[in-house]
Amino acid sequence: MAKLAKLHRSKNNRMIAGVMGGIAEYVGWSPMWVRLLFVIISSLSAAVPGILIYIVLWIVMPKAGNESYQ
Repeated sequence: MAKLAKLHRSKNNRMIAGVMGGIAEYVGWSPMWVRLLFVIISSLSAAVPGILIYIVLWIVMPKAGNESYQ
């Protein structure tokens, strides 16, 4: 699996915007585990809804290009 040099939204592992896929590629984990962890943490957090965090990451994280991968 290709590893991202910097944190970007994935262009290979995307379900909605590639946010969780990009995080998974950056840390070298399976995208399934990152998504599952995100859902669990979002479900347990009453302070900030997970969808809000996802939208902010979608806006802040740049989209990966071919030069983004090592």
